[in-house]
Amino acid sequence: MPSRRFSFLPALAASALIAGYSAEAASGQYFSSPDTPSLPRQQSALSSETRGDIFMARKQYSDAIDMYRKSDPTSAAVENKIGIAFHQLQRLDQARKYYEKAIKLKPQYPEAINNLGTVFYSEKSYRRAVVCYRRALRFSPQSAPMMANLGMAYFARHDYDHASEMFTLALATDPMVFERHGMYGELLQEQSVEEMAKFHLFLAKAHAKKGENEQAIMYLRKALEEGVKDRNKIADMPEFATLKTDAAFIDLMASAPKPL
Repeated sequence: MPSRRFSFLPALAASALIAGYSAEAASGQYFSSPDTPSLPRQQSALSSETRGDIFMARKQYSDAIDMYRKSDPTSAAVENKIGIAFHQLQRLDQARKYYEKAIKLKPQYPEAINNLGTVFYSEKSYRRAVVCYRRALRFSPQSAPMMANLGMAYFARHDYDHASEMFTLALATDPMVFERHGMYGELLQEQSVEEMAKFHLFLAKAHAKKGENEQAIMYLRKALEEGVKDRNKIADMPEFATLKTDAAFIDLMASAPKPL
């Protein structure tokens, strides 16, 4: 099956989620997109780190790196931010270097550990990604994005039972974890169409069981368009029993979207 680049959440690519940038530090496996801070008139009063934060918000990552490097070299948060900036520039070797620096400075730093996991995920070293995400969750056990990241790493290893467990926990912790593209940004990763179809079918079932019909139908449509297997059995799957009288579900089943 050929690979294809996806954006998901509606751009969580099937990647592990990259810990999100914020003025404090990265959070979760996503990159957030905060509003661009306005520059005060007295720019000389700004610290190098604050200037770096402004460049990050403007997506001027090279300038952000220059500013952060003028900041406190013993700050784990700053080293993590430099890693995120390199990650955004797709310079994964440098990103990894600075995430590891941040972890060395602060061994129980879940965001940096999570971010290191995203480097391994991007390099398709899924086992090492799983190790990082599990370690990050030990220090931040209620992080839905990290749960989702771990689920995606299991999913990439075809460990669907553990993936399903983590996706279910992530959704229970934050029902919108897979829809927060506006807050967390983009994640891109190569995945086969078949794998994405399985993933979207899982999300459709999870939302249907919670009575979230609109989201269930949205993900079910994606799964159908991606050529999910056993499409003729979907209408009779127990997870969709409550949707059988839903007009949108009936129309979707009747139209039977063909794989794109």
